Amino acid sequence: MSMAFYLAFKEVWRNKGRFALIAAVVALITVLVLFIAALAEGLASANREYIEKLNGELLVFQANTQLSTAASRIGRSRVGELRRVEGVEAVGQVGFSTAKLVPPNGGDDVNVAFIGVEPGMPGEPEVFAGRQLERSRGNNVIVDEGVIARLGVQVGDLIRLKITRGTKEEFYDLTVVGLTDRRQYFFQPAVFAPIVTWDNIRADGGQSGGELISNIAVIKLRDPGDIEQMKRRIEAEVKEVEVADKKTAWEALPGYAAQQSTLSTQQFFTFFIGVLVVGGFFQIQTLQKVAQIGMLKAIGLSNWTVGLTAFAQIIMVNALGVAIGAAITLALTANFPVTVPIVLTGFTALAAVLALLAIGPIGGIVSVVALLRIEPLRALGMA
Repeated sequence: MSMAFYLAFKEVWRNKGRFALIAAVVALITVLVLFIAALAEGLASANREYIEKLNGELLVFQANTQLSTAASRIGRSRVGELRRVEGVEAVGQVGFSTAKLVPPNGGDDVNVAFIGVEPGMPGEPEVFAGRQLERSRGNNVIVDEGVIARLGVQVGDLIRLKITRGTKEEFYDLTVVGLTDRRQYFFQPAVFAPIVTWDNIRADGGQSGGELISNIAVIKLRDPGDIEQMKRRIEAEVKEVEVADKKTAWEALPGYAAQQSTLSTQQFFTFFIGVLVVGGFFQIQTLQKVAQIGMLKAIGLSNWTVGLTAFAQIIMVNALGVAIGAAITLALTANFPVTVPIVLTGFTALAAVLALLAIGPIGGIVSVVALLRIEPLRALGMA
Protein backbone atom coordinates (compact mmCIF):
# COMPACT_ATOMS: atom_id res chain seq x y z
CA MET A 1 0.00 0.00 0.00
CA SER A 2 2.84 2.40 0.81
CA MET A 3 4.32 1.73 -2.64
CA ALA A 4 0.99 2.64 -4.28
CA PHE A 5 0.72 5.97 -2.45
CA TYR A 6 4.39 6.73 -3.13
CA LEU A 7 3.96 6.16 -6.87
CA ALA A 8 0.74 8.20 -6.94
CA PHE A 9 2.34 11.18 -5.19
CA LYS A 10 5.53 11.07 -7.28
CA GLU A 11 3.62 11.13 -10.56
CA VAL A 12 1.41 14.00 -9.43
CA TRP A 13 4.45 15.95 -8.22
CA ARG A 14 6.42 15.38 -11.45
CA ASN A 15 3.45 16.43 -13.62
CA LYS A 16 2.15 19.32 -11.51
CA GLY A 17 0.86 21.35 -14.45
CA ARG A 18 -1.20 18.54 -15.92
CA PHE A 19 -2.78 17.53 -12.62
CA ALA A 20 -3.30 21.18 -11.60
CA LEU A 21 -5.42 21.57 -14.73
CA ILE A 22 -7.56 18.59 -13.70
CA ALA A 23 -7.88 19.99 -10.15
CA ALA A 24 -8.91 23.38 -11.59
CA VAL A 25 -11.66 21.77 -13.66
CA VAL A 26 -12.91 19.89 -10.57
CA ALA A 27 -12.81 23.18 -8.63
CA LEU A 28 -14.99 24.90 -11.24
CA ILE A 29 -17.46 22.00 -11.19
CA THR A 30 -17.51 22.24 -7.38
CA VAL A 31 -18.26 25.97 -7.50
CA LEU A 32 -21.11 25.34 -9.94
CA VAL A 33 -22.62 22.49 -7.90
CA LEU A 34 -22.36 24.32 -4.57
CA PHE A 35 -23.70 27.53 -6.09
CA ILE A 36 -26.75 25.71 -7.49
CA ALA A 37 -27.25 24.00 -4.11
CA ALA A 38 -27.03 27.35 -2.31
CA LEU A 39 -29.41 28.94 -4.81
CA ALA A 40 -31.92 26.10 -4.39
CA GLU A 41 -31.78 26.42 -0.60
CA GLY A 42 -31.97 30.21 -0.78
CA LEU A 43 -34.99 30.24 -3.08
CA ALA A 44 -36.72 27.60 -0.98
CA SER A 45 -36.04 29.54 2.23
CA ALA A 46 -37.22 32.80 0.69
CA ASN A 47 -40.51 31.05 -0.09
CA ARG A 48 -41.10 29.05 3.08
CA GLU A 49 -39.15 30.77 5.87
CA TYR A 50 -42.13 32.20 7.75
CA ILE A 51 -44.22 29.04 7.51
CA GLU A 52 -41.27 26.81 8.39
CA LYS A 53 -40.59 28.77 11.60
CA LEU A 54 -44.20 29.03 12.78
CA ASN A 55 -44.70 28.28 16.47
CA GLY A 56 -47.53 25.86 15.73
CA GLU A 57 -47.93 22.42 14.21
CA LEU A 58 -50.95 22.77 11.91
CA LEU A 59 -52.27 25.32 9.42
CA VAL A 60 -55.98 25.63 8.69
CA PHE A 61 -57.16 26.73 5.24
CA GLN A 62 -60.59 27.29 3.79
CA ALA A 63 -61.80 24.11 2.09
CA ASN A 64 -61.38 23.68 -1.68
CA THR A 65 -58.62 26.30 -2.00
CA GLN A 66 -55.78 23.80 -2.68
CA LEU A 67 -53.91 25.09 0.40
CA SER A 68 -53.54 28.52 -1.19
CA THR A 69 -52.95 31.27 1.37
CA ALA A 70 -54.09 33.87 -1.16
CA ALA A 71 -57.44 32.17 -1.85
CA SER A 72 -58.17 30.94 1.69
CA ARG A 73 -60.43 32.90 4.06
CA ILE A 74 -60.85 32.02 7.74
CA GLY A 75 -63.30 34.06 9.82
CA ARG A 76 -63.25 34.79 13.55
CA SER A 77 -66.25 32.48 14.14
CA ARG A 78 -64.37 29.60 12.50
CA VAL A 79 -61.41 30.27 14.77
CA GLY A 80 -63.75 29.97 17.76
CA GLU A 81 -64.82 26.52 16.55
CA LEU A 82 -61.18 25.47 16.15
CA ARG A 83 -60.40 26.51 19.72
CA ARG A 84 -63.16 24.25 21.04
CA VAL A 85 -61.70 21.11 19.43
CA GLU A 86 -60.23 18.79 22.07
CA GLY A 87 -56.44 18.65 21.88
CA VAL A 88 -56.03 22.20 20.54
CA GLU A 89 -53.99 24.40 22.86
CA ALA A 90 -54.12 27.71 20.98
CA VAL A 91 -55.23 29.13 17.63
CA GLY A 92 -54.03 32.33 15.98
CA GLN A 93 -55.33 34.10 12.90
CA VAL A 94 -52.74 35.04 10.29
CA GLY A 95 -53.33 37.31 7.30
CA PHE A 96 -51.04 38.00 4.34
CA SER A 97 -50.76 41.03 2.08
CA THR A 98 -48.06 43.12 0.45
CA ALA A 99 -46.90 46.66 1.04
CA LYS A 100 -43.95 48.97 0.44
CA LEU A 101 -41.60 50.49 3.00
CA VAL A 102 -40.51 54.03 2.29
CA PRO A 103 -36.82 54.51 3.21
CA PRO A 104 -36.41 57.47 5.60
CA ASN A 105 -33.38 58.81 3.72
CA GLY A 106 -34.78 58.47 0.23
CA GLY A 107 -34.15 55.75 -2.30
CA ASP A 108 -36.35 53.09 -3.81
CA ASP A 109 -39.26 51.66 -1.85
CA VAL A 110 -38.76 48.19 -0.38
CA ASN A 111 -41.38 45.53 -1.11
CA VAL A 112 -42.38 43.65 2.05
CA ALA A 113 -44.78 40.94 3.11
CA PHE A 114 -47.24 42.64 5.46
CA ILE A 115 -48.48 39.96 7.85
CA GLY A 116 -51.20 40.29 10.46
CA VAL A 117 -50.93 38.12 13.59
CA GLU A 118 -52.71 37.83 16.92
CA PRO A 119 -50.43 38.95 19.77
CA GLY A 120 -49.50 36.08 22.05
CA MET A 121 -50.98 33.48 19.71
CA PRO A 122 -49.44 31.02 17.23
CA GLY A 123 -48.23 32.92 14.18
CA GLU A 124 -46.55 35.75 16.05
CA PRO A 125 -42.74 35.43 15.70
CA GLU A 126 -40.40 35.38 18.68
CA VAL A 127 -38.25 38.51 18.99
CA PHE A 128 -34.55 38.64 19.81
CA ALA A 129 -34.66 42.35 20.66
CA GLY A 130 -37.45 44.58 21.95
CA ARG A 131 -40.80 43.09 22.93
CA GLN A 132 -43.71 41.13 21.51
CA LEU A 133 -46.87 42.75 20.18
CA GLU A 134 -49.14 43.64 23.11
CA ARG A 135 -52.65 44.02 21.70
CA SER A 136 -54.59 43.40 18.51
CA ARG A 137 -54.92 47.14 17.85
CA GLY A 138 -52.18 49.72 17.76
CA ASN A 139 -49.51 50.96 15.40
CA ASN A 140 -46.74 48.70 16.68
CA VAL A 141 -44.92 46.17 14.48
CA ILE A 142 -42.21 43.54 14.53
CA VAL A 143 -39.76 43.45 11.60
CA ASP A 144 -37.49 40.65 10.46
CA GLU A 145 -33.77 40.69 9.66
CA GLY A 146 -34.45 41.31 5.97
CA VAL A 147 -35.99 44.69 6.81
CA ILE A 148 -33.19 45.41 9.29
CA ALA A 149 -30.53 44.70 6.66
CA ARG A 150 -32.18 46.87 4.02
CA LEU A 151 -33.19 49.88 6.12
CA GLY A 152 -31.10 49.56 9.29
CA VAL A 153 -34.13 49.98 11.55
CA GLN A 154 -33.91 49.44 15.31
CA VAL A 155 -36.35 49.08 18.17
CA GLY A 156 -38.23 52.35 18.69
CA ASP A 157 -37.82 53.59 15.11
CA LEU A 158 -40.75 54.76 13.02
CA ILE A 159 -41.23 53.10 9.64
CA ARG A 160 -43.52 54.39 6.90
CA LEU A 161 -45.69 51.85 5.10
CA LYS A 162 -47.15 52.68 1.70
CA ILE A 163 -50.37 51.02 0.59
CA THR A 164 -52.04 51.52 -2.79
CA ARG A 165 -55.85 51.50 -2.76
CA GLY A 166 -57.09 51.68 -6.32
CA THR A 167 -55.07 54.56 -7.76
CA LYS A 168 -54.50 56.30 -4.44
CA GLU A 169 -51.43 55.90 -2.26
CA GLU A 170 -51.83 55.93 1.52
CA PHE A 171 -49.08 56.18 4.11
CA TYR A 172 -49.01 54.75 7.64
CA ASP A 173 -46.39 55.44 10.29
CA LEU A 174 -45.73 52.42 12.51
CA THR A 175 -43.45 51.97 15.53
CA VAL A 176 -40.98 49.08 15.57
CA VAL A 177 -41.29 47.36 18.96
CA GLY A 178 -39.44 44.10 18.19
CA LEU A 179 -36.87 42.52 15.91
CA THR A 180 -37.05 38.89 14.80
CA ASP A 181 -34.88 36.59 12.71
CA ARG A 182 -35.35 36.09 8.96
CA ARG A 183 -39.03 35.33 8.25
CA GLN A 184 -39.34 35.95 4.51
CA TYR A 185 -42.59 35.12 2.77
CA PHE A 186 -42.75 34.87 -1.01
CA PHE A 187 -39.23 36.27 -1.37
CA GLN A 188 -40.03 39.39 0.62
CA PRO A 189 -38.86 40.49 4.09
CA ALA A 190 -41.68 40.59 6.62
CA VAL A 191 -43.40 43.22 8.74
CA PHE A 192 -45.74 41.82 11.42
CA ALA A 193 -48.62 43.90 12.72
CA PRO A 194 -51.52 43.18 15.11
CA ILE A 195 -54.30 41.47 13.18
CA VAL A 196 -56.82 44.33 13.51
CA THR A 197 -54.22 46.93 12.51
CA TRP A 198 -53.27 44.76 9.54
CA ASP A 199 -56.92 44.44 8.52
CA ASN A 200 -57.40 48.23 8.62
CA ILE A 201 -54.21 49.03 6.70
CA ARG A 202 -54.04 46.36 3.96
CA ALA A 203 -55.08 47.41 0.47
CA ASP A 204 -58.29 45.35 0.39
CA GLY A 205 -58.92 45.52 4.14
CA GLY A 206 -61.47 47.03 6.39
CA GLN A 207 -64.39 44.74 7.09
CA SER A 208 -66.81 47.64 7.80
CA GLY A 209 -67.89 46.23 11.13
CA GLY A 210 -68.19 42.67 9.82
CA GLU A 211 -66.33 39.56 10.91
CA LEU A 212 -62.53 39.77 11.04
CA ILE A 213 -61.24 37.65 8.17
CA SER A 214 -57.71 36.25 7.91
CA ASN A 215 -56.15 33.97 5.31
CA ILE A 216 -55.27 31.04 7.57
CA ALA A 217 -55.27 29.96 11.19
CA VAL A 218 -52.26 28.45 12.94
CA ILE A 219 -52.86 25.77 15.57
CA LYS A 220 -50.63 24.81 18.46
CA LEU A 221 -51.42 21.33 19.78
CA ARG A 222 -51.28 20.07 23.35
CA ASP A 223 -49.47 17.00 22.01
CA PRO A 224 -47.27 17.92 19.01
CA GLY A 225 -46.74 14.24 18.25
CA ASP A 226 -50.45 13.71 17.55
CA ILE A 227 -50.52 15.64 14.27
CA GLU A 228 -52.19 13.11 11.96
CA GLN A 229 -55.01 12.26 14.35
CA MET A 230 -55.63 15.95 15.11
CA LYS A 231 -55.81 16.77 11.38
CA ARG A 232 -58.59 14.23 10.94
CA ARG A 233 -60.40 15.35 14.11
CA ILE A 234 -60.37 19.04 13.17
CA GLU A 235 -61.62 18.38 9.64
CA ALA A 236 -64.39 16.17 11.05
CA GLU A 237 -65.55 18.62 13.74
CA VAL A 238 -65.13 21.96 11.90
CA LYS A 239 -66.90 22.42 8.59
CA GLU A 240 -65.39 23.79 5.39
CA VAL A 241 -61.75 23.69 6.45
CA GLU A 242 -58.67 21.85 5.24
CA VAL A 243 -55.80 21.15 7.64
CA ALA A 244 -52.14 20.68 6.72
CA ASP A 245 -48.83 20.38 8.51
CA LYS A 246 -46.15 22.98 7.83
CA LYS A 247 -44.19 20.94 5.28
CA THR A 248 -47.31 20.17 3.24
CA ALA A 249 -48.30 23.85 3.39
CA TRP A 250 -45.03 25.25 2.10
CA GLU A 251 -44.76 22.58 -0.62
CA ALA A 252 -48.18 23.75 -1.85
CA LEU A 253 -46.94 27.32 -2.33
CA PRO A 254 -47.24 28.41 -5.99
CA GLY A 255 -44.15 27.42 -7.97
CA TYR A 256 -42.30 25.89 -5.01
CA ALA A 257 -42.26 22.27 -6.23
CA ALA A 258 -41.49 23.21 -9.86
CA GLN A 259 -38.67 25.51 -8.78
CA GLN A 260 -37.02 22.88 -6.58
CA SER A 261 -37.35 20.10 -9.15
CA THR A 262 -35.75 22.33 -11.81
CA LEU A 263 -32.78 23.13 -9.59
CA SER A 264 -32.43 19.46 -8.53
CA THR A 265 -32.32 18.46 -12.20
CA GLN A 266 -29.59 21.02 -12.82
CA GLN A 267 -27.59 19.61 -9.91
CA PHE A 268 -27.96 16.06 -11.23
CA PHE A 269 -26.73 16.98 -14.70
CA THR A 270 -23.85 18.96 -13.23
CA PHE A 271 -22.75 15.88 -11.28
CA PHE A 272 -23.16 13.76 -14.40
CA ILE A 273 -21.03 16.16 -16.44
CA GLY A 274 -18.45 16.16 -13.64
CA VAL A 275 -18.18 12.36 -13.75
CA LEU A 276 -17.71 12.45 -17.53
CA VAL A 277 -15.10 15.23 -17.42
CA VAL A 278 -13.03 13.68 -14.62
CA GLY A 279 -13.34 10.24 -16.21
CA GLY A 280 -12.23 11.67 -19.57
CA PHE A 281 -9.14 13.35 -18.08
CA PHE A 282 -7.96 10.19 -16.35
CA GLN A 283 -8.73 8.04 -19.39
CA ILE A 284 -6.39 10.26 -21.43
CA GLN A 285 -3.82 9.90 -18.65
CA THR A 286 -4.12 6.13 -18.90
CA LEU A 287 -3.60 6.07 -22.67
CA GLN A 288 -0.47 8.20 -22.31
CA LYS A 289 1.27 5.85 -19.88
CA VAL A 290 0.44 2.40 -21.21
CA ALA A 291 4.14 1.65 -21.81
CA GLN A 292 5.16 2.74 -18.31
CA ILE A 293 2.48 0.58 -16.70
CA GLY A 294 3.55 -2.33 -18.91
CA MET A 295 7.15 -1.89 -17.72
CA LEU A 296 6.09 -1.78 -14.04
CA LYS A 297 4.05 -4.95 -14.47
CA ALA A 298 6.95 -6.63 -16.30
CA ILE A 299 9.28 -6.07 -13.34
CA GLY A 300 6.74 -7.50 -10.90
CA LEU A 301 4.29 -4.76 -9.85
CA SER A 302 0.96 -6.37 -9.02
CA ASN A 303 -2.42 -5.40 -10.51
CA TRP A 304 -3.59 -4.57 -6.98
CA THR A 305 -0.79 -1.99 -6.56
CA VAL A 306 -1.44 -0.52 -10.02
CA GLY A 307 -5.15 -0.13 -9.30
CA LEU A 308 -4.60 1.33 -5.84
CA THR A 309 -2.05 3.80 -7.25
CA ALA A 310 -4.54 5.01 -9.84
CA PHE A 311 -7.34 5.37 -7.27
CA ALA A 312 -5.04 7.22 -4.84
CA GLN A 313 -4.07 9.61 -7.62
CA ILE A 314 -7.69 10.24 -8.60
CA ILE A 315 -8.79 10.79 -5.00
CA MET A 316 -5.83 13.11 -4.31
CA VAL A 317 -6.42 15.37 -7.32
CA ASN A 318 -10.20 15.33 -6.94
CA ALA A 319 -10.05 16.22 -3.23
CA LEU A 320 -7.70 19.12 -3.98
CA GLY A 321 -10.09 20.47 -6.62
CA VAL A 322 -13.13 20.09 -4.33
CA ALA A 323 -11.33 21.88 -1.48
CA ILE A 324 -10.38 24.80 -3.72
CA GLY A 325 -13.87 25.02 -5.19
CA ALA A 326 -15.53 24.88 -1.76
CA ALA A 327 -13.30 27.68 -0.47
CA ILE A 328 -14.12 29.86 -3.50
CA THR A 329 -17.87 29.22 -3.07
CA LEU A 330 -17.81 30.07 0.65
CA ALA A 331 -16.00 33.33 -0.13
CA LEU A 332 -18.53 34.21 -2.84
CA THR A 333 -21.66 33.40 -0.81
CA ALA A 334 -20.38 35.33 2.20
CA ASN A 335 -20.14 38.50 0.11
CA PHE A 336 -23.42 38.38 -1.79
CA PRO A 337 -25.87 41.20 -0.96
CA VAL A 338 -28.84 40.34 1.25
CA THR A 339 -31.21 40.75 -1.71
CA VAL A 340 -29.70 37.70 -3.48
CA PRO A 341 -31.36 34.45 -2.28
CA ILE A 342 -28.17 32.45 -1.68
CA VAL A 343 -28.09 30.28 1.46
CA LEU A 344 -25.33 27.68 1.94
CA THR A 345 -26.25 25.71 5.05
CA GLY A 346 -23.91 23.24 6.71
CA PHE A 347 -26.00 20.22 5.72
CA THR A 348 -26.37 21.38 2.11
CA ALA A 349 -22.65 22.07 1.79
CA LEU A 350 -21.65 18.76 3.41
CA ALA A 351 -23.98 16.71 1.21
CA ALA A 352 -22.74 18.45 -1.95
CA VAL A 353 -19.05 18.10 -0.99
CA LEU A 354 -19.42 14.38 -0.21
CA ALA A 355 -21.12 13.84 -3.56
CA LEU A 356 -18.37 15.80 -5.32
CA LEU A 357 -15.67 13.73 -3.60
CA ALA A 358 -17.35 10.66 -5.08
CA ILE A 359 -17.33 11.88 -8.69
CA GLY A 360 -13.55 11.36 -8.99
CA PRO A 361 -13.48 7.64 -8.14
CA ILE A 362 -16.71 7.07 -10.11
CA GLY A 363 -15.38 8.88 -13.15
CA GLY A 364 -12.01 7.13 -12.87
CA ILE A 365 -13.36 3.57 -12.75
CA VAL A 366 -13.00 3.15 -16.52
CA SER A 367 -9.35 4.26 -16.50
CA VAL A 368 -8.54 1.97 -13.53
CA VAL A 369 -10.12 -1.01 -15.31
CA ALA A 370 -8.10 -0.15 -18.42
CA LEU A 371 -4.88 -0.10 -16.35
CA LEU A 372 -5.64 -3.51 -14.86
CA ARG A 373 -6.15 -5.01 -18.33
CA ILE A 374 -2.79 -3.84 -19.72
CA GLU A 375 -0.65 -6.81 -20.81
CA PRO A 376 3.10 -6.11 -20.19
CA LEU A 377 4.42 -7.72 -23.41
CA ARG A 378 1.82 -6.08 -25.62
CA ALA A 379 2.34 -2.71 -23.94
CA LEU A 380 6.07 -2.95 -24.62
CA GLY A 381 5.51 -3.93 -28.27
CA MET A 382 6.89 -7.45 -27.79
CA ALA A 383 3.68 -9.33 -28.64
